[in-house]
Amino acid sequence: MSIILGISAFYHDSAATIIKEGKIIAAAQEERFSRKKHDDNFPKNAIEFVLSKAKVKLNEIDYIVFYEKPFLKFERLLETYMAFAPKGFKSFSMAMPVWLREKLFQKKYLYDLLRNIDEDFNNINQIKFSEHHLSHAASAFYPSPFDKSLILTMDGVGEWATTTVAIGESNKIDIVKELSFPHSLGLLYSAFTYYTGFKVNGGEYKLMGLAPYGIPKYYDLIVEKLIDIKEDGSFRLNQKYFNYATGLTMTNENFNNLFGKKPREKDEKITQFHMDIASSIQKTTENIVLRITKSLRNEFKIPNLCLAGGVALNCVANGKIFKEKIFDNIWIQPASGDAGGSLGAALAYWCKECKGNRIIEENDNMAGSLLGPEYSDEQIISKLDEMGASFKKYDENELINLTAKYLSEGKTIGWFQGKAEFGPRALGNRSILADPRSANMQKNLNLKIKFRESFRPFAPSVLEEKVNEWFEYDKKSPYMLMVARVKKDKLIEMTKTETKLFGIDQLNIKRSLIPAVTHVDYSARIQTVNEKQNKKYYNLIKKFDSITNVPILVNTSFNIRGEPIVSTIEDAYRCFLVTDLDYLVCGNQILEKTSQ
Repeated sequence: MSIILGISAFYHDSAATIIKEGKIIAAAQEERFSRKKHDDNFPKNAIEFVLSKAKVKLNEIDYIVFYEKPFLKFERLLETYMAFAPKGFKSFSMAMPVWLREKLFQKKYLYDLLRNIDEDFNNINQIKFSEHHLSHAASAFYPSPFDKSLILTMDGVGEWATTTVAIGESNKIDIVKELSFPHSLGLLYSAFTYYTGFKVNGGEYKLMGLAPYGIPKYYDLIVEKLIDIKEDGSFRLNQKYFNYATGLTMTNENFNNLFGKKPREKDEKITQFHMDIASSIQKTTENIVLRITKSLRNEFKIPNLCLAGGVALNCVANGKIFKEKIFDNIWIQPASGDAGGSLGAALAYWCKECKGNRIIEENDNMAGSLLGPEYSDEQIISKLDEMGASFKKYDENELINLTAKYLSEGKTIGWFQGKAEFGPRALGNRSILADPRSANMQKNLNLKIKFRESFRPFAPSVLEEKVNEWFEYDKKSPYMLMVARVKKDKLIEMTKTETKLFGIDQLNIKRSLIPAVTHVDYSARIQTVNEKQNKKYYNLIKKFDSITNVPILVNTSFNIRGEPIVSTIEDAYRCFLVTDLDYLVCGNQILEKTSQ
């Protein structure tokens, strides 16, 4: 039996995945254990977890595959610094010691770190390297339900590639086109993330959430000055305005002068200017993604599309591909950022090097992306007792009925069940749940529970069989990576006064029968839930539907701003205590806030 460990690390979102004979056994991000958001350190805890899940020791693993090739990355850095010299010497002199100390001799570096986990591990030749974009492409195609598919990977940068097109068939992947650094859609989006005052490699989804409040008035300026977009969606960025190739920031003075303002400081107020900037770059991104996908469909005539890389987390752009019916079917890797590279590296080695068989399942081979740690009811009870928590145990049916009743009464609930999710989204196992019918729920959740910006939208979890009754969408979307409009018959017409509002003032308008999950542009980031992938969560939504005639719950990740999603019972209890959550449902135990 072939057992492969995949590792991604040292950039952002370090993670580990373990597969046996091509079947995904477990996967987790390091941040969930270390409690450091987007942790980029060697994923020691994640590796120990996946090993324990697979019931193997490190020295029993056949291959350990790192998700990218450090030598190629080093070559890019050197060539970039040479091309831009003498500019960028400061960032060059900061990067080099780290490369010479750790990254250039990565095989030995990884070997030493792995031996800290298991000193019996003694074969350095078991460590292999995959290419960054191959890892992404493999993470998208191999778990997908397609025998043949186009694979589009878009991110910041791997070794050299920033966008690649591949064809996947059976267990083979061939990369057929690529765009190279410094021309990168991911880095362009990150440059605007930086400019609007959000954190690069973490705040991109805030920029996306802010976009509908603005007007894309800078779109023409962006496509005229910053980016030259070709008919097929390929593009070139004008390096005169950017600093990421050689500098310590994403944008430069030319960029500031072009838009007339300096980058927003972290605590500075978000103004209409920032909303318009967000709207303009979102429109640019969607335009490029649509051009690329239309051109690929015409050229290759393949009806299926798989997506990965950080840009694939732009669910608004994904929704546009769906709406324009460019492909018959789309499948997106739920951990499509660098964390998913650990999964792709392992699967790529299994299919390409080991010539292993690929497992194709009807939905997909990701087990609902529920691949992380889980706790039995005995473990939960013992932990809660140890922490002095007050709780009541129920049988599952009672628990579902009571939780649904609380939700229908407007209570907010921390929901901690089964295996933790792999990827950036909570999918109904480490979630905060609420009633979507409540007009002030979005504001309350953002300010009193998540402690984050008020404009941030929330996602609806909807019964898979009823998605088309509520949204202009008729496919599966289990990983919350598709945006679609709320159905017309569920919308509420705005008053004359409301139609005159713009910017952040639009936030409190009740736009539909489910205002808590309806964004200002009448869209929602949909998660469809079926009985097979998550029975308990499905039953809860079904019960809520029977009480309210609404087959939908507000689902947001169980964490507060700046923290990763909760992983352990202690994390969940601590988060429950410091927020305004009313109840915590842990396994089959219910904890009421007022009793703690």
